[in-house]
Amino acid sequence: MANISEIKNGLCLEMNGDLWQIVEFLHVKPGKGQAFVRSKLKSLTTGKNLEHTFQLSAKITTARIERSQAQFLYKDEVGYNFMNNETFEQVSLPEFVIDSPDFLREGDMVDVLTHAETEKIIAVELPQFVIMEVSYTEPGVKGNTATNVSKPATVESGATVQVPIFVNQGDKIKIDTKERTYVERAK
Repeated sequence: MANISEIKNGLCLEMNGDLWQIVEFLHVKPGKGQAFVRSKLKSLTTGKNLEHTFQLSAKITTARIERSQAQFLYKDEVGYNFMNNETFEQVSLPEFVIDSPDFLREGDMVDVLTHAETEKIIAVELPQFVIMEVSYTEPGVKGNTATNVSKPATVESGATVQVPIFVNQGDKIKIDTKERTYVERAK
């Protein structure tokens, strides 16, 4: 059991018979009444999102989650196949447990989250930023840079991201996998 004051982004908790991860939270202190914490939760078993309000006097049950590194091998009809780098054990996982699976490339390293009591893999997290080469995008139109114009670009993994007009085919770009947005051109 933990207090609400110990809440933070990424914390995993058990609530209503499910495992939830805190995506975002806000501590609210109104002029009248008691303070509370407004949060956005993501189910680690179904992927469903939920908004929940906690009173400061509430107690929460935290879940013990173990984090390990794994390498993405390939995708087949069964699912996405990963290999644990320490034990060399291979596991096939369904798409819904992976954050942004369309940014995965063979050989990429990911974090695998496992529930400690049940030994069940509950989530796969990609690094926050990845650098990918633009495999296709329309050429930019000269003189169309007066405003903040963007265009779709397909990267080497097959995912599509909105990029500024000056990005060309063959450029390497940095992408935020959580927000699915262009960050900058990579050097």
